[in-house]
Amino acid sequence: MGHKLKIAGWVSVGVMAGALTTVSLQTMARGAMTPLPLEEIQQLSAVFGLIKTDYVEPVDDKKLITDAISGMVSSLDPHSQYFDKKSFKEFREGTTGRFVGVGIEITQEDGLIKIVSPIEGSPAFRAGLKTNDLITKIDDTAVKGLSLNDSVKKMRGEPNTKVTLTIFRKEENRSFPVTITREEIKTQSVKGKVVEPGYAWIRLSQFQDRTVDDFVRKVEEVYKLEPNLKGMVLDLRNDPGGLLDAAVAISAAFLPENVTVVTTNGQLADSKATYKAAPEFYQRRGGGDPLRRLPAALKAVPLVVLVNEGSASASEIVAGALQDHKRATIMGSQTFGKGSVQTVRPLGPDTGIKLTTARYYTPSGKSIQAKGIVPDVMIDESEEGNIFAALRLREADLDKHLASGQGAEQKDETREKARDEARKLLEEEAKKPIADRKIPEFGNDKDFQLVQALNQLKGRSVLVSKTLTERKEEKKEN
Repeated sequence: MGHKLKIAGWVSVGVMAGALTTVSLQTMARGAMTPLPLEEIQQLSAVFGLIKTDYVEPVDDKKLITDAISGMVSSLDPHSQYFDKKSFKEFREGTTGRFVGVGIEITQEDGLIKIVSPIEGSPAFRAGLKTNDLITKIDDTAVKGLSLNDSVKKMRGEPNTKVTLTIFRKEENRSFPVTITREEIKTQSVKGKVVEPGYAWIRLSQFQDRTVDDFVRKVEEVYKLEPNLKGMVLDLRNDPGGLLDAAVAISAAFLPENVTVVTTNGQLADSKATYKAAPEFYQRRGGGDPLRRLPAALKAVPLVVLVNEGSASASEIVAGALQDHKRATIMGSQTFGKGSVQTVRPLGPDTGIKLTTARYYTPSGKSIQAKGIVPDVMIDESEEGNIFAALRLREADLDKHLASGQGAEQKDETREKARDEARKLLEEEAKKPIADRKIPEFGNDKDFQLVQALNQLKGRSVLVSKTLTERKEEKKEN
């Protein structure tokens, strides 16, 4: 391929994680420059001059210019963005699945940082940190009052530098400091196991550089343990996206060769493209076909794909392709609806902009933008219903979101009320012991949606949602 497609973005982190993701398409700059509107440029220059001479205190030239660029780009839609030096570095780290830090998955509890899990082999793992440990201080800074993102930034840093975490371990009723040396962390985006004889569960939490290789290894492990696999559940719940070539590859692992996976369309000639289930659309430069080791049986194994409101962008591409080709049954709730392509263009050695340049479409031509993938079978997130689903924002809830091009989504006036009720429930649930909470971890024996997916594969009855309905679109205006 002459250009490399990527998806990257940010994820809101918490007990219930929603997602906003973006797709980036590396292309050549346009050959022809659009003529500048001189009157408006003169007006911009006049405002710049007035601020420099009349504002109450001196303002840095660079700050004025970069803020103007940032405002111009961010006013377009929620995913177009100006990158300064720091944010450009963080953006690149987000697509690789690598970062420098201590190696823990975290959430927030009672204003403190709770360790969900230390990443195996990481500095935190080697230091003996445990699931449910609470971080009360990062170096000399108290965690209480810090946002989750601010806490993450304080724990990250340069390789071989040290950070001291003050830990409160509930079960031992004691606090103690742990000094950890930061190093490069490689996150695991693929989990999986044989959940019961004949049936496997594979979860993708994000589409990153190593996702396809990790997926292949996990499938090999599964087939080694269970050579006569009767069914598989591909879990894309709360998967915010990742690299598009990885999404095409995961789709190709299950689809016949050369069928269409996704198409894109926009003003640029390079944004009008079709991506197929063939190695030339996903293999990396200089590398072979990463799917060549997969067992042939994977192409035909009965498949269920689990999705929810947090499934976005690359995960919607996979779900849409498998649904349109009738290769899998899609189960869960309507997905996020992130169906636009962003081009990342450098403005210098360490700054750039991410600009929306196209929409993408499923093989049958449906726009995902602001609508998402509607499951074949709607399933509640728990036996008690969709207790916390209202907390997850979708693309259509965002200000200035791009329309689908096939009709704009209707606003649901009852959604904010449902959100308020869900927030109160979430606060109550957070106070309970983990074993008593209504939302279990994905993949365990109390995972209601996984149980329904297995019932679907076995031909048993499925507890279909009585409340979930498709979020409809408005009629197009002439």
